[in-house]
Amino acid sequence: MKEYKTIENTETEEAKEPVIDYDRIYTYADYLKLEIDEMVEIIRGKIFRMCAAPRTKHQGISLNIASLIHNELKGKNCKVFNAPIDVVLPIANKKRTKSTNVVQPDICVICDPKIIEETAVFGVPDFVIEIVAGKDIKRDTQYKYSIYEEAGVGEYWIVFAEIRLVEVFILENGKYQRLNAFSEDDVVPVKTLPGLSISIDDIFEGV
Repeated sequence: MKEYKTIENTETEEAKEPVIDYDRIYTYADYLKLEIDEMVEIIRGKIFRMCAAPRTKHQGISLNIASLIHNELKGKNCKVFNAPIDVVLPIANKKRTKSTNVVQPDICVICDPKIIEETAVFGVPDFVIEIVAGKDIKRDTQYKYSIYEEAGVGEYWIVFAEIRLVEVFILENGKYQRLNAFSEDDVVPVKTLPGLSISIDDIFEGV
């Protein structure tokens, strides 16, 4: 699938980056064969490169949220994961290797232990959070939004790090409904986990 080419001269041999064909449709089977060091996601069959390392603000927010959810889930069936973890979203009547959506949510909550395997999550998370702290706004607000909606992710948060705002979407009759946008001094209810609410101050603490 991938080709390595070299440039030779009398002194050195320089290895070039493997070729990715951005015009073809990739599947999870192809994803497993990729021979590149950086992380990528596949959204509707197209490859999206991820940043080499998230910004410190992004990581601080992720840790804050994941820790709060983790504490709430102690002794319960649901589990919280943060990136990097592969989530292979199912496509009706197709094998998992044929899936064209392989993503790494910043944070996801899964209440069905059957979809959690050693190598990846093969199924639909109950709750997903993506943190926008760079230039990937369209990826989270459009591309991932649409595949999470289509797959049936029940609750989707988009956290905008730079403006300290959280948008919450709840799946109703197969479509996301915008619950609200939460900012300073607000407390965000987690519909997926009744009884849990997370304050904006706690989300952005220290960042």
